[in-house]
Amino acid sequence: MATTMAEEKDPARLDEDYTEDGTVDLKGRPVLRSKTGRWKACSFIVGYEVFERMAYYGIASNLVQYLTEKLHEGIVNSSNNVSNWVGSVWMTPLAGAYIADAYLGRYWTFVIASAIYLMGMVLITLAVSVRALRPPPCPAGVDDANCPRATQLQLGIFFLALYIIAVGTGGTKANISTMGADQFDEFEPKERLHKLSFFNWWMFSIFFGTLFSNTFLIYIQEKVSWTIGYGLPTVGLGISILVFLFGTPFYRHKLPCGSPITRIFQVFVATLRKWKVHVPEDPKELHELSIEEYVSNGRSRIDHTPSFGFLDKAATRTEQTSPWMLCTVTQVEETKQMTKMVPILITTLLPSTMLVQATTLFIKQGNTLDRSLGPHFDIPPACLTAFITIFMLISIVIYDCVFVPLIRRYTKNPRGITLLQRLGIGLVIQIMVFITASFVERKRLSVAREHNLLRKHDQIPLTIFILLPQFALTGITDNFVEVAKIEFFYDQAPEGMKSMGTSYFTTSLGVGSFLATFLLTTVSNLTKRNGHKGWILDNLNISHLDYYYEFMAGLCFVNLLCFLVVAKFFVYNDDVAQKKTGLAMNTASSQG
Repeated sequence: MATTMAEEKDPARLDEDYTEDGTVDLKGRPVLRSKTGRWKACSFIVGYEVFERMAYYGIASNLVQYLTEKLHEGIVNSSNNVSNWVGSVWMTPLAGAYIADAYLGRYWTFVIASAIYLMGMVLITLAVSVRALRPPPCPAGVDDANCPRATQLQLGIFFLALYIIAVGTGGTKANISTMGADQFDEFEPKERLHKLSFFNWWMFSIFFGTLFSNTFLIYIQEKVSWTIGYGLPTVGLGISILVFLFGTPFYRHKLPCGSPITRIFQVFVATLRKWKVHVPEDPKELHELSIEEYVSNGRSRIDHTPSFGFLDKAATRTEQTSPWMLCTVTQVEETKQMTKMVPILITTLLPSTMLVQATTLFIKQGNTLDRSLGPHFDIPPACLTAFITIFMLISIVIYDCVFVPLIRRYTKNPRGITLLQRLGIGLVIQIMVFITASFVERKRLSVAREHNLLRKHDQIPLTIFILLPQFALTGITDNFVEVAKIEFFYDQAPEGMKSMGTSYFTTSLGVGSFLATFLLTTVSNLTKRNGHKGWILDNLNISHLDYYYEFMAGLCFVNLLCFLVVAKFFVYNDDVAQKKTGLAMNTASSQG
């Protein structure tokens, strides 16, 4: 059980309403609860994220369309390029989390990274705007294979801009949500309650930016101008950075605690080097620092737990005192907490591939369908991703305002159900997404064959809204899977490794994107053997995406079984603040 900062602070200062979780201002001084943090500070952070999501999804949602229509890439190549870029966007936060936790803190890491992010957005806007930086349009009636290709310079500048954006997001995505959660003091009952709902309303708020991108910006890009469609999110990102900076006086900050990766490696190295050392039966005989030493560094001490007992060898005293030979109990417990989340992380990799499918294959299906909403208006296929956002927003409100209060009465859990239970529900719904997508694709292909519409650009007489169920279910899945993931990895990470915990979430998305590339390429190549045309071709009207979706549903089912096994043996961290909050809630309920 962690020794709380509330128990370590000077009692005289508690009367002055200082925060009890070790947060400070930008100069390292203690902060007053009444003047900093909470939703006041979060409003600036959420304000940034609304515009940032508009910028990111203004690029990502329609990127596969730009690559196929303007740069004339095939479906598999464009989908893989998008998957690889999205994977990079979500993997670079590992570096951002490391820099924040070890050296600069979350605030300064974010500020520097956001400037890099803005540079990338400016460059990609130029890449789609300046005539010399993009290939000429394809003449009317010319087949795609004979369209003018982008030069190496044009491709290089376009993808350079994309990967500059990926570097910038490395420092922003790993720290912005973590910094938002830091604005609530876990050791104050009311703030703790607000923090339990923070990630729900965080996702709810920021997806308004996503909704704007998936509707208005996509329409502007396809029907008006790619220059304006990319320029608007670039301007929006600049505004969002200013919004974030305006909130600086109200933020609470967690001090850097040294490299979390180094501390973890030290534990594993010390354990291996002392593999034959006997661990004492009494945990008090293990190496640990005094409470005063932790207080002076703004950290909390963590008491010994029996899980992963072999790592206790790192804290067993010998004649060697090198940090690579002798670690504290708290350091060992931090390592245990980060290590036991790895199996959960692994079981979230495959589910993350679905986010890529929704912005690549789902959209390309829409290109073959009837998109008209009237005699003079048709809907861009990428706009269907708006339904992911809409159904996610609706399901978050229902979940937080109806389901949680109702189920909380029976479970006595402040969250209603555990984070892993929420994640598990999402994994079940995800299987339903792919099954639904398979049935819809079978219907699309049967109509194509029935009307002999088997050429690449033939439009099938089915409304594009036949795809709505798979997009809607994807949004509901995100409410359960993505919100549960980010909250779980943040909540279960030790205090000095919160950014690294959040980077587990982004790593799940990043590896999932690369996995999507691997699966798509492998399935495409394997199914072309022995004279077969293959499941995934540039001409979707003669492809078999239905087989691919059934394959994905099967993989997700196997992954669900693995998750259930891992979740059954997962032990949540003891949390003093959680117990305090539970007591406060019970008291409030009895008074009500």
